[in-house]
Amino acid sequence: MLALSRKSAAGLACCFAWLSLGEARPLTAPFDEPPGWAREAIWYQILVERFRNGDPSNDPKPEFMKGAYPGYVPANWEVTPWNQDWYEQEDWAKGEEGHFHKLAAARRFGGDLQGVLDKLDYLQDLGITAIYFNPLNDSPSLHKYDARNYRHIDRTFGPDPVGDSAIIDAENPVDPATWRWTAADRLFLKLICEVHRRGMRLIMDYSWNHTGITFWAWEDLKKNQARSRFRDWYDIISIDDPKTSEDEFRYEGWLGVKTLPELKKVNVVGKRKGHAFEGDLQPEVKKHVFNVTRRWLDPNGDGDPEDGVDGFRLDVASHVPLGFWRDYRKFVRRINPELFLIGEAWWTKWPDQLMDPRPFLQGDIFDSVMHYQWYKPARQFFAQANSGLKPSEFVAEMNRVYGGYSQPLMQNLMNLVASHDSPRFGTSFQNKHKYKYKMGARSNPALDLGPPSKATQSEMRIMLLHQFTYISAPHIWNGDEFGMWGADDPDCRKPVIWGDISHRSQVFMPDGQRHKPFSVKPDTELRSYYKTLIALRKKRRELVGGGLEFVVANDNDMTLAYRRELAGRETIVAFNLSGQVKTVSLTADDRLKSRVLLESSPGSVAGFRQNKRTTEIKLNPYSGVALGDE
Repeated sequence: MLALSRKSAAGLACCFAWLSLGEARPLTAPFDEPPGWAREAIWYQILVERFRNGDPSNDPKPEFMKGAYPGYVPANWEVTPWNQDWYEQEDWAKGEEGHFHKLAAARRFGGDLQGVLDKLDYLQDLGITAIYFNPLNDSPSLHKYDARNYRHIDRTFGPDPVGDSAIIDAENPVDPATWRWTAADRLFLKLICEVHRRGMRLIMDYSWNHTGITFWAWEDLKKNQARSRFRDWYDIISIDDPKTSEDEFRYEGWLGVKTLPELKKVNVVGKRKGHAFEGDLQPEVKKHVFNVTRRWLDPNGDGDPEDGVDGFRLDVASHVPLGFWRDYRKFVRRINPELFLIGEAWWTKWPDQLMDPRPFLQGDIFDSVMHYQWYKPARQFFAQANSGLKPSEFVAEMNRVYGGYSQPLMQNLMNLVASHDSPRFGTSFQNKHKYKYKMGARSNPALDLGPPSKATQSEMRIMLLHQFTYISAPHIWNGDEFGMWGADDPDCRKPVIWGDISHRSQVFMPDGQRHKPFSVKPDTELRSYYKTLIALRKKRRELVGGGLEFVVANDNDMTLAYRRELAGRETIVAFNLSGQVKTVSLTADDRLKSRVLLESSPGSVAGFRQNKRTTEIKLNPYSGVALGDE
């Protein structure tokens, strides 16, 4: 837990007393602790459809998209070119009714698993150690959270969509003995092997809370109503009465979304929106989920999980009962004692109150959460967004956010600055509104939808310095390392702007009007900065397992500094968030001879002086620096 210390020059310091965490853990993690590999993770999140088109022969076709929002496939629909100006409407979209963002949901760019395989060397060179995939399960949508089935990789991600369809249709979905491997499945198994061969890990994303309306059990229920064997799989309010002309079929959809019918929960106690609650999933649903999970944990069934995935990111985890999650952890850890589980526990009350993730982090459920709770105050401080925070207020927020976490969990929380569900990093920093509130092009026509300014880029770089030197595992949303920009969903899901593809300039706006062109190309300097940050975190062991102490929090100067230390080795990170040159003064240990390890931007350090008593760092406006001993 963070605690106040008298060592701070401003009287505002906090410490972690867990220096021993840098010691190696056993290969088999204790049941109530995360696996040792996870705290070393540099996470990279991939939305396959928008990552890379490695095999144009498997590009999506209209028949594979039926059932996805917006509920139909426009006439004359075609795959959108990878280099398309994002807000420019395709020929097939121009004659359709509805706003841009509705029609954008019908877009497909053809990203696939071959595209991921083609870029594994790139990810390795960047320094990535763990890949988090958005859902790979077969689905009609671009995002795959509306599963058509759980047991197979999406047919358009592999080399033979038509052949895969035939295999899937011939199976009994409730009988694992009939399940076969599709071409897409086999390509994913190859991907697992290639990831592991490079010393990297990968996790899959699943939603056990809901399916799509093309899910096989749901289709049977819709057709057969009271006669369906899957009637009890879903949260049904009323069944259609065939004796009447009215359709009385009613059911619960996730957050009211009727294309995402909710799977049935049983033995529910104390359910409140935005809070953890007790209960379980319906037994047959639970059995199916476990069968699917086993399939990807040990694909060849030999008892050795090396050929399987290394974990799961669990979507809308707070909507699924705690009792199920406890059993799920027991189940997966029996198969792979090094398996990593990370949950999504986000909002208690939109748009201001984030959920307390601690009920899921007691050692009996998840190893981590997507740590929006860290990002919100960090963005507010480093971007000075939503009225901003003073250094002392930021320290207090970090005390609150990290208070009560167990020591191992602190290291494994996923600190992210953007994702598929939020504005791009640069756009979030460019626009100082509340996080995610009025951060969409439709909800806020005044939103700045262009590339971040030079001033914003400086803020982004000091935020990244913080992300990669602070407690918990850093995360990168695919394309952020290239400086991509975009508002909230769907604009945050643009295709990745690879350097070998000539992208059209951004000329159009969501309303179809033209503006001064914005050049769209990868920011190679930012990518290099990411690479340097990753290398620094890997080299400096204290940044992974060391203690933390805030040593400066000066509200008048808007300066902040903290120390990471492990086994006598330390890194000090200092920031100046003011518009003027400021001096950060530190008390130095006699034995240490610190040097500049990394500046947030070239020339961030305007002066550096050190003697046996003090270290003085003169920082230029909106800059940061990492200092370390030899």
